[in-house]
Amino acid sequence: MEDRTKGQLEIHDIFGLPICFLSKKRGLSLEEKREKMLQIFYESQDFFLLKELEKSGPKKGVITQSVKDVIQSLVDDDLVSKDKIGTSVYFWSLPSCAGNQLRNVYHKLESDLQSSKKRHVELVDQCEVLKKGREESDEREQALADLKAVELKHKELKEELGKYADNDPAAVEAMREAIEVSHAAANRWTDNIFTLRQWCSNNFPQAKEQLENMYKEIGITDDFDYLELAPLPLRAVGDLEP
Repeated sequence: MEDRTKGQLEIHDIFGLPICFLSKKRGLSLEEKREKMLQIFYESQDFFLLKELEKSGPKKGVITQSVKDVIQSLVDDDLVSKDKIGTSVYFWSLPSCAGNQLRNVYHKLESDLQSSKKRHVELVDQCEVLKKGREESDEREQALADLKAVELKHKELKEELGKYADNDPAAVEAMREAIEVSHAAANRWTDNIFTLRQWCSNNFPQAKEQLENMYKEIGITDDFDYLELAPLPLRAVGDLEP
C-alpha cells in the first residue's frame, strides 16, 4: 500500500510498518540554468564580475559551483560578452545583443537549409540520369553475371601470379643489386678491421698476445677474411609448387 500525504511518500515494509521518504525536488537542467543567468543580465543590464555572478546565481536557483560553467557556455554561444579590463574580467549581455545573435543563427540555418534542398534536387536528378540504360532486363542480368565471372577469374589469376613472385625479373634484379651493396659494405668493414689490427700491432707490439686473445673473443679468428660474391641462385618456374 502507498499513501501520499503532504509531500511525503509512505510505503510499508514486509512487517506492515510505514517507511517515509521525503520527496526530492528536481534540479535545474543546463538550459534552465542558462535562462536563469541570462535573466540576471537582462533585468539589470549591467556589467558583472564572475564573483558577483556567483553570488547572484543562487538567488535564481543556480548553485555557486555551476555558475562559472553556465556562464562559459553562454559566452561560447555568443549570448554573453566577455572582456578583460585591467586585471578584471567583466561579463555582460543585453536583450538586443541576444536577439541579433539568434537572428544571425536563424539566417545561417535558413541558408544551410536552402543549400541542402538545392543539393537534394541535384542528387535526385543525377540519380534519375544514372538509372537510364540500367533498367532491369535479361540482357542486363547476363552482363552482370559475366562481369562477376571475369572479376573472379582475375582474382584467381592474380593469386596464381603471386606464387611466381620469386622469379619476377624485376624482383631478382633488385635482390642482385641489394646483395652487391651488402657485399661491398661487408668487405669495406673487413678492410677497416685489418687496418685497425695492423695499427694496433705497430703501436702496441708488447701487447700482441693480449690483442690476439681479444680478437678471438670478438670473433676475429684466423679464418677471418674478405667475402667472395657467389652467383645468385635462381629457381625455375617449373620447380615452384602448384
